[in-house]
Order: sequence, then C-alpha cells, then structure tokens
Amino acid sequence: MIFPFSSFLFLFTLSLGSLLTVSSSSWFGMWIGLELNLLSFIPLILTKNDPLYSETALKYFLIQALGSTFIIMSSCLYLSFSFTISPLIIMALLLKLGAAPFHFWFPHVMEGLSWPQAYILLSIQKLAPMYMLSHFYSHSFMIMFSAVLSALMGALGGLNVLSLRKIMAFSSINHMSWMLIAIFISDFMWLTYFTFYILISLSIIVFFNSFHSYYFSDLLNLSYSNPYFSLLLPLNFLSLGGLPPFTGFIPKWFMIQNMLMNEMFFPLLFLILSALITLFYYLRILMPFILFINPVLFTNSKSFSLLPSTIILSFLLNIIGILLPIPFLF
Repeated sequence: MIFPFSSFLFLFTLSLGSLLTVSSSSWFGMWIGLELNLLSFIPLILTKNDPLYSETALKYFLIQALGSTFIIMSSCLYLSFSFTISPLIIMALLLKLGAAPFHFWFPHVMEGLSWPQAYILLSIQKLAPMYMLSHFYSHSFMIMFSAVLSALMGALGGLNVLSLRKIMAFSSINHMSWMLIAIFISDFMWLTYFTFYILISLSIIVFFNSFHSYYFSDLLNLSYSNPYFSLLLPLNFLSLGGLPPFTGFIPKWFMIQNMLMNEMFFPLLFLILSALITLFYYLRILMPFILFINPVLFTNSKSFSLLPSTIILSFLLNIIGILLPIPFLF
C-alpha cells in the first residue's frame, strides 16, 4: 500500500483544499484552500517515524508558511499601499510553486520524500497556486521574468546531478516555465500542459517506485537484471524532455505554435534552449543503458514477463505521440 489506511482522510482533505481554491469566488476562500492543502500534506510526509521525513516536513511547512504570510501581509497593506498587493501575492505564489527565483527549497524537499509523496508535490500541490496565479496575467513582467529564470535554473541545475528525485525536481522547475508562459495564452493552454506533465511524470515515478530506485546507480543495477529496462526507461525520459515524436512533445508543440502567433519570440528562445539542455542531461543519464544493451539477453522471453503491468502502461502512454498523426492520414 502506497499510504497507510489512516492517511486516506488527509488525502481526501488534500484534494478538497485544491478543489476549494479552484471553485472559490473570493481570495479569502482561495487562501483557506491553500492552508487546508498545506496542513493535509504535512501528515502525509510524516507517515514514518524517520528524522529525514521530519526534517523535510519542517522545511516544507516553513516555506509554505512564509508564502501564506506574504498573502496575509498583502491584505493588511490593501488600504495604505494598494500598489504592493499584486507583487506580494505573485511572490508568495511563486514561492509556493517552487518557481525561480524562489526555487531554492524545492530540490531539497524533494530529496527527502518517497516517490508517492514526491508525485503529490509535483502534481496536486501545484494546481491551486497555478490557478491563483492565472488571475495575474496582466502583471506580465514578474511572471515572464520568473518563467525565463525558471527555464534557465531548471536546465542548468540538473547538470551533474545523480539523484533521481533532484533530477525530477529540476525538471519540474523547467516545465514550470512553460506553464507560466501558458498563463498569458489561455487557461485551457496551461491546464492542457499541466495535464500532460502530470501524466508523463506519473509514468516515470511509477517506474522508479516499483523498483525502489532513488539514484542513478540503482537504475544501472536494474538494467543488468532485465534488458527491457534499457529500452523502456530512455523512452520515458525522452518523452519527459519533450523530444518528438513522443507524448511529451505534444504540449510543447502547442505552446510553440501559440507563442509564435502571439509574437513571444524572446521567451520562446530561452524555453527552447533550456529544453535542449534538459535533453542533454537526460541523454547523459541514458547513454549507459543504450551502449551496454546485450542483444543475446533479449532472446529470453521470461524477462519480459517479469515487467509489471504498470510499467507497460506507462510505456504505452509515452508513445501516444507517435500515433497522433495517424488520424490525419485518413
């Protein structure tokens, strides 16, 4: 079981907090949803009596409490300094999202989580702040600056990193830049990109969690025991990096088209360059799997039967992009 039975209540309130933020018509209701979301995630981190989990929960609580303090401070300054409200709330939401230049806490918190907890942090915990941030599309400079900086920090931060959780954290920061730019286009655009991102991240995290892989050396040991890992894992990573024709390229393709139509040439240049850097360190990780494939081992059909069905489903999810042009041929 991923979480103990006693944690199901907190999973319910966690989802309820995000739903409350999305469905609320007032900023106070949105803030209540954020706090409910925060207080529900802390017990999910503390599922084991481990000092590492306690330290991670404390780090996460302090950072999120600081973001909530900025939101409350902006409401206190409403009457006297109304021009400071929007910048403070944007800073608070960027801090809660882990977007640059407030990304410093995100890789460290990810490093102290298990894979199911890390997936919640990468997916559900980003929905409510992103929805609130979409109301500030008129403040283009701060969000655009954060998007460009997130693209650079997410790409450069993943170089020379061998921890898989930190790699997923920097990848999330890089993908956050695309979603921040998508806010300027439409709500449908950033929701589409967010949906693709959480599905592709799920396919990779299911793979890592099934075999308890947390570092690059763990993956190398798996590749020797089952040669099919040498094929499945590179395809999943290349899809996350947005390499065509895999599924991860579909939202980036839509984004590139919309950014060209809206004449966002300058941020598009940084986003594409950062995507190339992320593909570089994905390939750096995957080269040993590709180079050390033993063709003789593939004649043993028993090795394929050992693959869990979830791994096969994740592989099929990431090759949907290959089948995408087929309906247009008829």
